[in-house]
Amino acid sequence: MQQRTWLINIRTQAEMTQEEVANLVGIKRPYYSQIESGTRRPSVQVAKKISQVMGFDWALFFESDCSDSPQKSCTA
Repeated sequence: MQQRTWLINIRTQAEMTQEEVANLVGIKRPYYSQIESGTRRPSVQVAKKISQVMGFDWALFFESDCSDSPQKSCTA
């Protein structure tokens, strides 16, 4: 997976640290760091919480996966 630079940009524009986001979401900072770095994919529940904290559409976490894998459906 690729680094999620869009997520890093949103967080830095919000002037939040990884620790702050992780605490508000209810996850540990290393897990959040792995989400940003692209080494882990968040669950839908965690994606929704992160998006609520930072104010964006949670589906952004999964859009690139849909375009990379034509057999996966992009609809819920």
